[in-house]
Amino acid sequence: MKRLLLVVWPALGAWLICIQSVIGQETAGSAPRELWDVARDNASTHRFSTLFTAQDVRQYLSTEDGIAAAIAWCKQTALTKVYIEEFRDGYTAERATLISSRDKLRAAGFEVSGCVTTTRVGKPSTGWKEVGCCYTDGATQQKLQSIFEYAAGLFDEIMIDDFWFTDCACDQCDAARRAGAVRIDDRTYPVSGTNWENYRCELMVRLSEDKVLGPARRVNPKVKVIIKYPQWYDNFHVRGYEVLRETADFDRIWVGTETRDYNDKQWGGTPQYEGYFIMRWLGGIGGPKCGGGWYDPYGTTEQTYLEQARQTILGGAAESMLFEYSSLLRDTGPKNVQALRAAIPELFKVATQVRARDIHGIAAYKPANSHPGSESRVFDFIGMLGFPLVPCHQFPTNASAAFFSIHALKDPAFNAEFARLVESGRPVLITDGLANAIHDKSSLGRSNVHVLAVRGDPKSLLLLGETDLNPLREKLLAPFKVSLVAPAKVAWYLFTDGSWVVENFNDGPVSVRVGNKPVQLEARTWKYQWN
Repeated sequence: MKRLLLVVWPALGAWLICIQSVIGQETAGSAPRELWDVARDNASTHRFSTLFTAQDVRQYLSTEDGIAAAIAWCKQTALTKVYIEEFRDGYTAERATLISSRDKLRAAGFEVSGCVTTTRVGKPSTGWKEVGCCYTDGATQQKLQSIFEYAAGLFDEIMIDDFWFTDCACDQCDAARRAGAVRIDDRTYPVSGTNWENYRCELMVRLSEDKVLGPARRVNPKVKVIIKYPQWYDNFHVRGYEVLRETADFDRIWVGTETRDYNDKQWGGTPQYEGYFIMRWLGGIGGPKCGGGWYDPYGTTEQTYLEQARQTILGGAAESMLFEYSSLLRDTGPKNVQALRAAIPELFKVATQVRARDIHGIAAYKPANSHPGSESRVFDFIGMLGFPLVPCHQFPTNASAAFFSIHALKDPAFNAEFARLVESGRPVLITDGLANAIHDKSSLGRSNVHVLAVRGDPKSLLLLGETDLNPLREKLLAPFKVSLVAPAKVAWYLFTDGSWVVENFNDGPVSVRVGNKPVQLEARTWKYQWN
């Protein structure tokens, strides 16, 4: 909308103030409306959404003014979908408020779904007491069922937030573990072995079937239930997330891509590349069931918040969930949202390009339910070194190049598969931890096998210099006839048609070279080339 220039005389002062106020509101409102139009145009490729927690429903969606403010904020932020939560932290949102806010948001043009956060459902866990539950407890199981029946009566789609897990080790849980049996109502399910992770995985799978999906579908045959997996991909199974069976059982899956600021004292320590890795890894498991990524403003600056957005989109997500409304109104939230709004048109353009292509590069093998040993989240750090990874949960038999860590030992056939891959002459990068654990050392002497000295400290890889990284990347990337010359904390994303994205996570500018093309990157920026 064009600005209107008014020339007036001082005698018209009061009238002028009034007119200026109206014009200012119109002008200020025009850009957000245009951004929302862009969002609706791009919704089939990528959409942005947010969550109103059960407590947000009570505080922000229970009045006309609160609903109006929420609608305006969502449109200004280019959101085209919202999730309204029925239960969190022992609190159930009122039915009348849920229905009223659902209907008003739909009337305003938003897609609206439900959400449940399974925290303080019943008997507390002996582990993470603030959020965890003892799901061996029968009363807790019944409460769980009633929550999902309630939600399914209101929405045709329900997402489960991070905390669909258990880490309880109370006497009741311990007795069931030792007995090797999960009991739900009058049904008993055998457990393979008596270790904690097997018991917890079986428990959560059976609870999903008997107390979440079954009851919800009986109440509402059209309902679709989404399991949102958190960041903890190296420890899913320890708390009962069985990603293969649960992904098969649930209608859809979502991915936690929150990485925050690596140097933040409270929230730090997660490399930014993890958002991309976990999105691609779980996307490989879920296929078309994998919907989107979910990130938050905690422990972030505007720059690191945008990095979460970029990693989620580069990871191929169809949706970016901005957790959550009230958090985005306070602390770091407003500045993060302001930066995101400015970046959204570009993010839509990149999402369109990414979703039209397949990724290309070095296979990174992490079997489901695999243990990291001393190499926790090593994939994230490898990705921060400019190695373009293709995450996979099955052995990459046909990969042109591959990376393996201690995680690969979960695969009982790994030693034979690895030997055949090495024999083919294709370049392979392995950690020193895996090299020490491989039984047949003869494969390690081959010229195409390169051992990376992790020394049980994956974060130390970020200290490697270009003299170490450039020659190693050259060897691993030779089959692809591409090259990258760059320092650490630069990530590279390749596509099968030769397109690429390069992102600088350093706090200062860097000079890189993609093939023969020099690329200058300012601090915490990205550049790309689409073919």
